[in-house]
Amino acid sequence: MGVPEARKVTLLAFCRLDGLSPEEEGLLAVLYDAAVGYMTQAGVREPPEDTPRRAQYDLCVNYLVLDSWDQRDVFFVGAVSSENPAFRRLLNQMKLTEPDVSNLDTSDPEEGEPS
Repeated sequence: MGVPEARKVTLLAFCRLDGLSPEEEGLLAVLYDAAVGYMTQAGVREPPEDTPRRAQYDLCVNYLVLDSWDQRDVFFVGAVSSENPAFRRLLNQMKLTEPDVSNLDTSDPEEGEPS
């Protein structure tokens, strides 16, 4: 899938990346897809465009991409790293406020009640 063009400019600005090689562009696309997958598996669906919730979602994806970009090495030298508390608060808040789709009526009214 990769980074949608509409998102790419803000993602690159957030990560402070410019002048990427074709290989780095490919890596950025993989990291973006992984971040979106993480959000989905965490129970947070991609919200509609131009909503405050979408801004929060995009910010979480940006955090995940930047963290993965910065921590590509297998080994760490120096202090032990920890998760960004702002990211954790935002992700938790999004998970707790995820719209409930379990009570939406998805049955076809012409088919009647399921048997």
